[in-house]
Amino acid sequence: MTAIRILAVDDHPLFREGIAAILEAQPDMSLVAEASDGREAIQQFRAHRPDVILMDIQMPHMNGLDATIAICGEDPGARIIVLSTYMGDVQVMRALKAGARAYLLKSLLHKELLDTIRAVYAGKKTMSPEISYELAHHATDEALSQGEVEVLRLIAEGNANKEIAVKLSLTEETVKGRVRSILSKLGANDRTHAAMIGIKRGIIGF
Repeated sequence: MTAIRILAVDDHPLFREGIAAILEAQPDMSLVAEASDGREAIQQFRAHRPDVILMDIQMPHMNGLDATIAICGEDPGARIIVLSTYMGDVQVMRALKAGARAYLLKSLLHKELLDTIRAVYAGKKTMSPEISYELAHHATDEALSQGEVEVLRLIAEGNANKEIAVKLSLTEETVKGRVRSILSKLGANDRTHAAMIGIKRGIIGF
């Protein structure tokens, strides 16, 4: 039996150790390399050409999405499973568009990691039922414009409309208009609620 060769990418050593412990007991899997950020992931991918890559999203220096885009740019056949603590639909869609074959919540690793690796190695795309529900739930939502995302990010950082207007070189009225549109599109009660929704769905904050 040929073992599935795996690269684990995460900035937390303890998390990588946990993955190593899960894989160690599997006769059909072999952890061939590790990386602590996106840049290292690209280097290790070039050096080892693993069958499957387990890619964290939030990492220093280069995040997992940028690394996924770079790796899939070099090898469109790369099999990447994105690992995240967040199940926001916007973040999931970004990962899939970047080239990921699967999106797995870190909280479900012990339950779903091995089956997901085998499925992706076999050429399938997969995700948890919880993530599928999130995608379906927001499928018809109207997306925020780039300008609205910029305003929402500054709201989440605690800026008032006047401060946002200065930072984005806009009139305060334009900012107020974008805020109204943001609240409407997100179904938010107020600015704080909008920021929370934005972070939860992955529109901002990573």
